[in-house]
Amino acid sequence: MRAHYLQHVPFETLGYMEPWLRDAGYEISCSPLYRSAAFPDLETVDLIIVLGGPMSVNDEDAFPWLIEEKRFIRDAIEAGKPVLGICLGAQLMANSLGARVYKNHFKEIGWFPLQGIPRSGSPGIFSFPPTMDVFHWHGETFDLPSGAFLLARTEACRNQAFQIGRNVIGLQFHLEMMPESARALVSNCRDELLPAKYVQSEAAILEVDSEKYREINREMDRILTFLTR
Repeated sequence: MRAHYLQHVPFETLGYMEPWLRDAGYEISCSPLYRSAAFPDLETVDLIIVLGGPMSVNDEDAFPWLIEEKRFIRDAIEAGKPVLGICLGAQLMANSLGARVYKNHFKEIGWFPLQGIPRSGSPGIFSFPPTMDVFHWHGETFDLPSGAFLLARTEACRNQAFQIGRNVIGLQFHLEMMPESARALVSNCRDELLPAKYVQSEAAILEVDSEKYREINREMDRILTFLTR
């Protein structure tokens, strides 16, 4: 089995997903799009993960490889491949399917409660807990693509997670974070930590106990298991 991930900046990595994939027996390959826009043959890939990044899906003039990336993502979804998008990755998935991505009313950076949306009577739809604290770092949001189920929301941002069919999930938030991942993100993007209602300080973001990371990693475990079983 082969998992392939699309990486937009070197400091946003697979995080917890890397040991999970290796333990599950996956070979891992990468398209480092900040260096080269090369994509694999879809026939050779069993799982695609689209990571986050500080750019916007609308920045095609500055990052022309976004056009080809969206085409690759759309082709993967249409081919029935399991696809997981995180933050920018979820926005790219939505946009590749024709949905609008735009500035949210609030930036949301730090640990904030996520509310899962009950989907009783909907077999095959992933279900989040009623509430849990998750790690956010985004200033944009997306409309739901056609045919998508909304899975979760927060006070600051309504569309936080969606599912299409049985094999496609987009997350606005980061369940893959580990302490070193959070430190790398803060180190590279701390200029965004301007005081606001839904923007925590650097100290508040980093000074959390290890159980918070274990909790979100357990939820990522559930999502990866759901997509690959």
